[in-house]
Amino acid sequence: MCEPRYFEVRYAINPWMDTDTPVDRALAREQWGNLVQTYRDHGHTVETVAPVEGLPDMVFAANAALVVDGRVFGSSFRAPERRQESAAYATWFKAAGYDVHTPRSVCEGEGDLVPAGRFVLAGAGFRTQRAAHREVQEFFGRPVISLDLVDPRFYHLDTALFFLGEEDGEGDGTGAGDVAYYPAAFSPGSREVLRRLYPRALIATEEDALAFGLNSVSDGRHVFVAPQAHHLVDQLAHRGYVPVPVDLSEFHKAGGGIKCCTQEIR
Repeated sequence: MCEPRYFEVRYAINPWMDTDTPVDRALAREQWGNLVQTYRDHGHTVETVAPVEGLPDMVFAANAALVVDGRVFGSSFRAPERRQESAAYATWFKAAGYDVHTPRSVCEGEGDLVPAGRFVLAGAGFRTQRAAHREVQEFFGRPVISLDLVDPRFYHLDTALFFLGEEDGEGDGTGAGDVAYYPAAFSPGSREVLRRLYPRALIATEEDALAFGLNSVSDGRHVFVAPQAHHLVDQLAHRGYVPVPVDLSEFHKAGGGIKCCTQEIR
């Protein structure tokens, strides 16, 4: 994770960003610190990357890479304003002892790449290029399922879907695990793919999605989720998960939430 020392809405690269809307940086620091402490309170280790002045979106650590089995597939941002973030995060990973693969195509890390059981779900349509999906498959040797995003409000896959965990014995036997998602964010064909892969998926409402409820992190039992996503929170509890509400509303002004601020090192 990367503290929001320089967080602000300085430019607009998604529909949520309005440069005329001021950011309460003190509140952003408080909310971010609460998320860090909440992870630690639930037994997780949090490492921090030093923020770089002039990179206000560096707080959104999820976009920096995809890490699976200790292998790091780095990022290559579409927007020029964010491209320097890739080098800053690659420097941290290398200092921590990791090799970092630099993608040839535009690829925005966990923003559009979601490990889900034996698959990697991969978003396209607004940011990450489909060619990067092929690179990811070759790099990790895991089947990559391409999904088309069609609503610009849900410009990254991690704003429209998150992985809940492995199957508990009640699934369909595909080994796909389970997810929560908002169907209208996807093309018709992608919706059908998700329906076939995840027949027991939790289906979020538009209100859940607009509250960044799908920009959540699950450790397989606890789900760190936006408290404003009331319907989704109820569904999670009914399914047997433990919702852990964490308010990151100040980051919604830039189109981000809990998952955006969290790079998972697997």
